Amino acid sequence: MSATGELQVVVFALGDEQFALPVGEVREILDHHAPFRVPHAPAWLLGLTDVRGASVPVIDLRLRLGLAPAAVTPMTRVLVVEVTLAERAAVVTLGLTVDRVLDVRGYAAAAIEPPPELGVRWKAEHLRGVLRRDGGFAILLDLASIFSSDADAELLIDTAEESG
Repeated sequence: MSATGELQVVVFALGDEQFALPVGEVREILDHHAPFRVPHAPAWLLGLTDVRGASVPVIDLRLRLGLAPAAVTPMTRVLVVEVTLAERAAVVTLGLTVDRVLDVRGYAAAAIEPPPELGVRWKAEHLRGVLRRDGGFAILLDLASIFSSDADAELLIDTAEESG
């Protein structure tokens, strides 16, 4: 959150649904390139890609959130993010494939609504809030909670260390 109480977010789409991440968590936005596949990795861990000389695990965010896979298009992007994995105090750089990036926008702190208690298909702990956007909504994600299971954290840390 900025000193003015505004949260800058990167808004992106997975299918017809819109999501957002704070700009402070997104290092850069890259065009999609096929990652190097990691043997025996779960389907959501697509492999590794080179980001400025560092090997970065690439995650299919659709699969990680339980959505159906989608074909790569010219609009597919990779959000390079830094995630602090819960309970391990480890910061891991990840690439998240998304269908398309829509924009970067600021929201007043008062405009961030709490996640609804009912009628949402996403786990409440994965949501920071809901942003009203162009007659619709964007879900503000909590990446740390999405990758916080012990097995996921171990896999991501091991993949990042082995490739580094």
